[in-house]
Amino acid sequence: MAGHGADEHPHGADRLCEAGDRVYSRAVRRGRVPRRDAEPVPCLLELALLHPDPDDMDWLVPTSPQEVMTRLLRGMHDEVTASQRRVGSAVAAVEWYAGLGRQVRPAASGAEGPAIRVLDGLARIQAAMDEATQACTTEVITVQPGGIRREAELSEGLHRALALRGRGVRMRDLYTHVARHGQGLLTYLELMGDAVEARTLDEVIDRLILFDRTVAFIPANSDRTMALELRHPALVAYLVTVFDRLWRLAIPLTAPLPDTGIEGISHREQSIAALLAEGHQDAVIAERLGISVRTCRAHIARLSETLGAASRTQLGVRIAQAGLDGPQHSSTSISVPGQGSRTVR
Repeated sequence: MAGHGADEHPHGADRLCEAGDRVYSRAVRRGRVPRRDAEPVPCLLELALLHPDPDDMDWLVPTSPQEVMTRLLRGMHDEVTASQRRVGSAVAAVEWYAGLGRQVRPAASGAEGPAIRVLDGLARIQAAMDEATQACTTEVITVQPGGIRREAELSEGLHRALALRGRGVRMRDLYTHVARHGQGLLTYLELMGDAVEARTLDEVIDRLILFDRTVAFIPANSDRTMALELRHPALVAYLVTVFDRLWRLAIPLTAPLPDTGIEGISHREQSIAALLAEGHQDAVIAERLGISVRTCRAHIARLSETLGAASRTQLGVRIAQAGLDGPQHSSTSISVPGQGSRTVR
């Protein structure tokens, strides 16, 4: 409980600082103390524990301990009375809202809560996710973009994943191919065992977490401090369909990525080549594949060297000639300038 001057000082009369305790105790024992003794502890004046001696303003006299106790008890009584009033107001408000709730007809679908709810702030998002986790009984599907998952991201949701595994809930996770290089993800999957199946793609949609094909969570802004909780059956069914189609195209994490068929060009560089052919800028390509712009440009430089391109314009031509601007074709022999013949499978 704060005393006078609580806005200016971090404690009240009920919990004096160590220096204040010494000076006040000395003033009580001696009847007064020199004003200079109280200069290091202005809290005693702010809390009205010391006040000037009317006979000599260079001295300070203490407020009696009995008066201080009376003041503290009176303040405590006022706080309790105010709390009781707030509790009474809260009970009345709950009864009022409950009465309104009884007047609303339940939705025909029987879904809990609104069809779309905006969750503003990480705390509200976490609370909603925990609630959905507790209610989940059969399946969780997730899409996790952004490349290599940071340890903090994996740890944040680990308690939910372990709770789901303990109840026999099956989980399917989609990542970008880049996530294969993160040790944190491999450790997480090893910990979860056969409760989780993971697959990867060159690029995936934005983050999605879906419980029991009933409630889904998607980001509502770029920094993911806001989210949408979706319970509308049509929206949820649409997201499930999108996920299932991506899942069929994805490659199991335990399987190697397919060979490009061109010596010196990796699967990632083939993906970059296809996006370059579509006219995307380096930053856009990096974001879609979950890599840094610097790493993206390093791959583009290796592509140029392998394909013998001296400029970006020429690189586009070489990409088309090599058949890297679209889906892979059946075995075809192509010639890379200065490097002889290459076979594309």
